[in-house]
Amino acid sequence: MEQTIKIFIYVHAFFGGLGLITGLGSVIVKKGGKLHRRMGKLFSVGVITSSLISIPISWMPNHENPFLFLIGLFTIYLVVSGNQILTFKSKDKKQVKPIDKLISGSMLFLSILMVLYGVFGFVMGSSANILYAFFGAFGLSLSIKDFLFYKNHNKIKNGWLSNHVGKMIGAFIASVTAFIVAGLGVGSLIAWILPSVLGTFYIIYCRKKLKVKTTKVSPI
Repeated sequence: MEQTIKIFIYVHAFFGGLGLITGLGSVIVKKGGKLHRRMGKLFSVGVITSSLISIPISWMPNHENPFLFLIGLFTIYLVVSGNQILTFKSKDKKQVKPIDKLISGSMLFLSILMVLYGVFGFVMGSSANILYAFFGAFGLSLSIKDFLFYKNHNKIKNGWLSNHVGKMIGAFIASVTAFIVAGLGVGSLIAWILPSVLGTFYIIYCRKKLKVKTTKVSPI
């Protein structure tokens, strides 16, 4: 049994490494270019595969880690939603599809459970449960913003692009967090939270940059 788990861990690490390398590359290279799109696809494959494998591993004997289980689900949502939002780039998409609402609704439901569980655990004296509340609140914010975007997607110029950038960078940050905690064995509260905090500032910077570019090319 343990040998089988190790094999899964090696495969998980391989695809996780692929995701980290291509994720960093997609951040560095020119956005929207051919190389960026290719790296983005490899990043998506690597991260989703790695996260899917991490979910059962996090419940295996001697490898139990509910935090990594949640990070895996959270990362899958970010990547799937980040790619699905690209469908709004097409002018032919007039209405929000059920799959869009299903993806965001699933994260909304999971986030509410995470927040409630985190707050309950913290009140009962478990300070570690604050992580559930932290990531739950983060997921809750993103999923609510999804539904706000769905409601006004025809009125928001390049809203899909800002959403895509935020989700994919968020997925990369989640991957970095998992690598620090699981790969390097640093399980402190700072190790869990700091990448998300830094990543949030970078997302804000990128979104502001996108707005500047949009303003420059505007014919008005």
